[in-house]
Amino acid sequence: MFVYIRSVARHKTISDEALLDGLMSAITEHGPAGLTFAGAAAAVTLSPSTLVQRFGSREAMVEAILLRAWDRLDAATSAADATAAPGAAGAVDLLMSLMPAETVEHAMLEGLLLLREDFRNPRLRARGKAWGDCLAVALGQRLNGDVQEGLRLGWQMARVWQGALLWWAFTRHDRPEVAIRTALEDWCQTAVAS
Repeated sequence: MFVYIRSVARHKTISDEALLDGLMSAITEHGPAGLTFAGAAAAVTLSPSTLVQRFGSREAMVEAILLRAWDRLDAATSAADATAAPGAAGAVDLLMSLMPAETVEHAMLEGLLLLREDFRNPRLRARGKAWGDCLAVALGQRLNGDVQEGLRLGWQMARVWQGALLWWAFTRHDRPEVAIRTALEDWCQTAVAS
């Protein structure tokens, strides 16, 4: 006697996007190197074996989480670009909208661990470069009407922004949103022709 067993595809109880968003807190808490399937499973109330089935390996899970983080940053950048005013003030506002004051300290402390993975992984590094290219264009079009000059200034402003974030983390002089906005506005006054 033959018994026919119909194969039933398992339905995902949580979408990939929701799962990856939930895993973002786990990777932030444990760091990329410390994130295990067990730790990740506890964060999203799924079994470790379910995560193994979805991702195959811990490294693939970490990469998927960080690619989702880039997706979210791309979306936030597009939204900020669509709403920011023209001119240098709009460029400053665009950057400030990408770093809500309540998350700056946490992003600086925990985000550096995530960036380390982005630097090491070629796919993640390519996403970072692509985001930088888009950001430089969005800033540059507000800083100068000439495309090439705008792009040069856009990259400069992005570098000033990241440098201001880094130095604020060391000095903690003033609230981050004040210190970083001041640094960006000072740079605009000296670098961008009125």
